[in-house]
Amino acid sequence: MALCLLFLYLAAICSCHGAAQSCMDKHQVVGVLRQMEKFLKGQEMRFAEGIRIMKNKLAALHNSVSKLPQADQSAAPTPCPALEAPAHGRRLGSKFLVGHEVHFTCLQGYQLLGSGTRLCQDGGSWTGVSTVCKDVSECASNPCQNGGTCVEGVNQYKCTCPQNWSGSHCQHQTQTAPPEWSVMNDPAFSRRPRCAKVDQAQHCSCDAGFHMSGTSDNSICQDVNECEVYRLDQGGKLCLHECVNVPGSYHCSCPHGYKLLPDGRSCEDVDECLVRQHNCSQGTTCINMGGGFQCVSPECPRSHGNISYVKTSPFQCERNPCPMQSRSCHLAPKTVSFHFLSLPSGLKTPATLFRMATASAPGRTGPDSLRFGIVGGSAPRGLFAMQRSDRQTGELILVQPLRGPQDFSVDVDMSEYSERSFQAKHLAKVRVLVSPHGF
Repeated sequence: MALCLLFLYLAAICSCHGAAQSCMDKHQVVGVLRQMEKFLKGQEMRFAEGIRIMKNKLAALHNSVSKLPQADQSAAPTPCPALEAPAHGRRLGSKFLVGHEVHFTCLQGYQLLGSGTRLCQDGGSWTGVSTVCKDVSECASNPCQNGGTCVEGVNQYKCTCPQNWSGSHCQHQTQTAPPEWSVMNDPAFSRRPRCAKVDQAQHCSCDAGFHMSGTSDNSICQDVNECEVYRLDQGGKLCLHECVNVPGSYHCSCPHGYKLLPDGRSCEDVDECLVRQHNCSQGTTCINMGGGFQCVSPECPRSHGNISYVKTSPFQCERNPCPMQSRSCHLAPKTVSFHFLSLPSGLKTPATLFRMATASAPGRTGPDSLRFGIVGGSAPRGLFAMQRSDRQTGELILVQPLRGPQDFSVDVDMSEYSERSFQAKHLAKVRVLVSPHGF
């Protein structure tokens, strides 16, 4: 209705074209528009109030419907029947309502059979099956060997052994002659057995590390030589160096110059130079090697002709400047270095022992080609090879395994070339010390 009135007013205002005296003036139009705004605002407020009242009535109707009794709420849920703890066991959980669990455990010495956990389901039934705690027999695992009979006790058992067998599990054969891994000659390695009477029968046993020998009437405990047993079983080395048998046990030992590691079977070289356990005099240098050390003082090559050297460090010599006209001096090694390598016996091959490389001074280009080779020494031919590992590095390779003790030298040189023109030579004198041991 309000919209229709608004359209009529607007039609009256807008239809005035020719007769100016019948048209509303500006003030009248503004007044009409303000009246219409007030009218529309009142209509809007009444509409909003109607919507709010409608929402409140719907909410009240929803609450009244929710409070009506339901078919599934009219009856209380059905509980499950009570479960009792099994004999010699315990029950954990005291509620027997739908969704609740009950757990069962057994006392020590008993084994749980059935369901350890049961759940109360809808309708009042439990999941799983009934729980029983069964007595665990000490003899159920058949601990007695070689035909022995197991006798039950209170939380323990006893093996009654047949003739010619002894031990807590009848695991030792009673022998009149000792086995080859038994120690018989030394009285310190023999002991009397511990004997007790059980059911009118005498049972004897030996301490750990001993076995019983002799007859049932005259038995004795002889030491088990673990070192020999392990060797006969071919199970590998019990000790990496030497196994020492002692009464009832064994221990490992290391050669002179080595120490036993915390694992009780491995040996490690003692670095006499590092711990200052050496007698090298002043002017010499201590070099550690497997099981010992050496005192060395390398000397530069002797002067001859125009070639002479000066020592720049304990292990390096440098050639003095050469006369311009001396070709032999320029061909002699520019530097001579000394290196000492300590190797274990039986090192796996091939093995990289030593590397040579070149480096250029800042602002100067290095050689564009290098050549490496073995040029001397006391090592037999075929033991070593020299090969390039990259453009600027060469490697000395051990190609055959070595057995110590051995002591020999290998001389390796590196020649520098620039645009196929010889520039300089460097000599490395490598001394190889092979230990008699493989660790």
